[in-house]
Parts: sequence; structure tokens; C-alpha cells
Amino acid sequence: MSPHTHAPRPSTPPQVARQPIWSPGGELHGYELLYRMPDGTPAGVDHWDEGRQEDATEAVLGRIPTMDLRDTLAFVNVTRGYLVDTRTLPPHRDRLVLEVVETVPADDAALAGLTRLRAAGYRLAIDDFTATAAQLAMLPWADYVKIDCRDLVQHGSALVELARSTGAQVVAERVSDTALVDHCVAWGFDLLQGDVLGPAATLAL
Repeated sequence: MSPHTHAPRPSTPPQVARQPIWSPGGELHGYELLYRMPDGTPAGVDHWDEGRQEDATEAVLGRIPTMDLRDTLAFVNVTRGYLVDTRTLPPHRDRLVLEVVETVPADDAALAGLTRLRAAGYRLAIDDFTATAAQLAMLPWADYVKIDCRDLVQHGSALVELARSTGAQVVAERVSDTALVDHCVAWGFDLLQGDVLGPAATLAL
């Protein structure tokens, strides 16, 4: 069991970092918002149990009204609870992109939740797409599909074509150097995110 799985809740408020997402032409499309510990360091949220991950998402969502997002979109990771309505989403439908994390199963309730959220005006993304059975089942609902550049080493550009097969915009994550920027543009990515284009910066409380 990971030491983070049942990590204690911080005694002081958590923080939020934002990382820009760009078009290949240099236009700012939005920001991914990331949960941070009170000292501003990454928290390893993906190793936590689902309930704690949902608490982290709630903390991030609660900060959106106070952020300067420059009239762009806010991308926020969500787990199953936000799809099946056991957790409440804020009314930021025109600016909020819900990134469904890779551990969410594509059961009937989750798929019904995707339909409901799309009908309510939320945009949806599939995070860390590697073409698992669950991700393929969710693909028809996706406005965005995010691919970690490290996964392209194993899967190649065919993963990009599969990600865009239902009309979603495809986002390259972890773009770490200028050579990789050029490769991602050649592979046809619609959007780019990574430290070479702008690291995640922790916002002041």
C-alpha cells in the first residue's frame, strides 16, 4: 500500500498550481489546475484512495472563482464520484473541463454520468489516455483526450489517431523539451502542455 493512500488531511489550507495549455501556434487555451500541499509541493494525489482524491478535487474547484484564468478554460481531474453525482460540481460549466482520471471504470452509472454532464454544459476530457477498455468506452463523450508523451514511446502515433477518432481535441502532456514540441506538432496534437512551455506554478492563497 502506498504511504499516500491514507495520507492525513493537511492542518492548513492546501494550495493550487496552474499549468498552461497552448495551441501549437502559441495561443493560450486553458490551464490545468493541480492540488498542492500547504507548502506548495506536489501531493501525489494519484496514489490516494478515491475519497481523498475527491477531497483534493473539491479543494481545487473551490479556488476557481478566485483565479485569474484569462478568460480561458480550467482543466480539473475528477474521479467517479463526480460522474455519478455523489460529489457536487460548481456552476462553472462554460469554463470547466472535467478530466476523467484513468482509474474510473466505464460502468453504466459512469457512462450515464458523462451523458448528464455533457447535457449540463460541462466539457469532458480523458486523462492519461492509453486506450484501455474503459477509456475507449468513454471516448465518444470526450471533448479532449490527453496523452502523456512518455506513453508514445510504447504506443506510437497510432495512439494519437485513435484518440482523435471520435472528434476530440488531442492534448500532449509532459512536453519536456523543444524537440518534443516539434514531434508533437508533427504527430498532429491540437494542444500542448509541459514544463518546456510553462511549468506548474503554485498560486498565492
